[in-house]
Amino acid sequence: MHNRRKIFPRIFLLIVLFVMIFPLNSLASEGRLQLDLPELVLKDVPFSVDVTVFNEFGQRDHSYNGRVEFSGISLKEQDEDPSVFLDLEGGKGSLDGVLINSTGHREVVARAGDMETAGSVRGIPGILSILPPLLAILLALAFRQVVIALVAGTWLGAIFLFNYDIPGGFYRVMDYFVINAITDPNKAQIIVFSMMFGGMVGVITHNGGARGIADVITGFASTPRRGQISCVASSFFLFFDDYANVLVRGNLMRPITDRLRISREKLAFFVDVGAATVASTFFISTWIGYEVGLIDQGLKIIGSELNAYTVFLQTIPYLFYPITALILAFLIAVTGRDFGPMWEAERRCRMEGKPLRDGAEPATDLVESGELDEDVPARWINGALPVISILVVGILGLYMTGIRALDAEGATGYGIGEIVGAADSYKALLWASLTGCVVAILLSVAQGILTVHKAIEAWIKGLKSMLLAMIILILAWSIGSVTEELHTADYLVQMLRDVLSPYWLPSLTFIIAALVAFSTGTSWATMAILMPLVIPLSHTLGVDLQLPADVNHHLMLGVISSVLSGAVFGDHCSPISDTTILSSMASACDHIDHVRTQLPYALLAAVGGVLIGDIPTAYGFSPWISISLSTVVMFLVLMLFGKKVPEYKPEIETVQETKEQS
Repeated sequence: MHNRRKIFPRIFLLIVLFVMIFPLNSLASEGRLQLDLPELVLKDVPFSVDVTVFNEFGQRDHSYNGRVEFSGISLKEQDEDPSVFLDLEGGKGSLDGVLINSTGHREVVARAGDMETAGSVRGIPGILSILPPLLAILLALAFRQVVIALVAGTWLGAIFLFNYDIPGGFYRVMDYFVINAITDPNKAQIIVFSMMFGGMVGVITHNGGARGIADVITGFASTPRRGQISCVASSFFLFFDDYANVLVRGNLMRPITDRLRISREKLAFFVDVGAATVASTFFISTWIGYEVGLIDQGLKIIGSELNAYTVFLQTIPYLFYPITALILAFLIAVTGRDFGPMWEAERRCRMEGKPLRDGAEPATDLVESGELDEDVPARWINGALPVISILVVGILGLYMTGIRALDAEGATGYGIGEIVGAADSYKALLWASLTGCVVAILLSVAQGILTVHKAIEAWIKGLKSMLLAMIILILAWSIGSVTEELHTADYLVQMLRDVLSPYWLPSLTFIIAALVAFSTGTSWATMAILMPLVIPLSHTLGVDLQLPADVNHHLMLGVISSVLSGAVFGDHCSPISDTTILSSMASACDHIDHVRTQLPYALLAAVGGVLIGDIPTAYGFSPWISISLSTVVMFLVLMLFGKKVPEYKPEIETVQETKEQS
């Protein structure tokens, strides 16, 4: 009995050793083959298969060179031939252009010598991959509810991805797509930066800083020409947010433009054109975190490691509509020429002293009570210092993080371009937005303008103003993940490969973005829907045609800028756009009159941007030359078709003049 107790543990130990040693002997004699397949593919749309040979120690066998035979797949140049081969070099190989010609689960077997392994891949019809973004676009057009549209599109994608599970797909929207979006560190930083920037805007709106900046500009306005120039120029001093830009400038400039006999339609045009165009192109604003987040999503889909913020900065010269629209506004203000219904409105106001046409129904002022409290001192320094601190800290943050990254890599002799490219833009923007909030609150409290409680209250109001935008952004990331996992871009490329040249993609993207933004009334939702689609499409079309890397990157910049430009253009023209409506309200202008008079100017800038900007630059033309040519063309159009508005010189009597007369 005693001996048996000793024997059993020994036998057990021998069995364990045998089990541990046997696989090693098996591997030593046969090795191990690993087959890497995507979980989901599209029927008749090419994908890639990776094969690796491992040695007995679980490491890649670099000495292995041999042929692998596959069954269960075919190549795109083959129809029914089941024999698919891949020659491995150094124990690893990748087979591109692989197809499956049926849907459902398909077993793929790989054999190399005595080694064999199998994997499973699930195929779905390719048409299903475009249905989620298409549903999002159609619902946004039909109901103008962007959140519902994006949720529905993500839900439909989840149904396809998770084996057609309809109720389960709904919950996947939250626990898979949304959670993955907000737990990504870079995306979380973008959310926090945008919220903090909104908080700072809330504080400087309530402490009179934003109004003080506008007051500095209005001091220049003494003639109709100067008044119009002031209207346009003031947009650059309120670049940090489009809503603040519209509300502050419209309300502050309206009494001045009325006195100078500038029509409400013209004021609404200047207010509207200077808001989104400036906020979307400035390198620090409430728009930038959102735009960078969408660009980052698209870059990740194509596997690019480029810095999204750097890519955005590179797109600025290609933002033709925002740039040409601003230039056109300046040309109109400086020349005093107008055409179309705007000239009629200006002539009426100058000659008859009527800021509004007879029978017009001016939109009411939507500014909440207290937003522009006249009792709060309007000091420009309270708005300028927080903004300046953001710029300074943001630039220093880019420089410091870029230098550290380059030094860690051992790089030498680098310039400013390399520093910005290597910088951690997300950290820099976070530091900048936090600094802006602190400076704004300290200035407000130190001067007794706001109590600590009121300052925090204003800051929280600013945070709340960004909530809907952040919800849309998170859902945009979610539907972007859907299009990535469903290989939507691959399917579009398969459809458009022989139809669409990548050189025409920027102009086509602009037109589509403009139509979507015009129909939905929102530029942000348009960017959210299109950006995850067009970046992979542009990249894949270029790779498919074997374009040089620099040309492909150049086209990608054009496509990204076309999404942003088209979204802003469509938003400007849309009568249901929030900024268009706010411009009418802040200017107390009849809304339909604003849309009607602004449309010809927006179309002129857009057509010039496409014909002189998007199309030539896609073929390598310099964007700066395109902008210069667009400026010349718009000037010629104004001189040829525009008419000089009759000049009006207001009788402005100062206190000194009154004393002299008496």
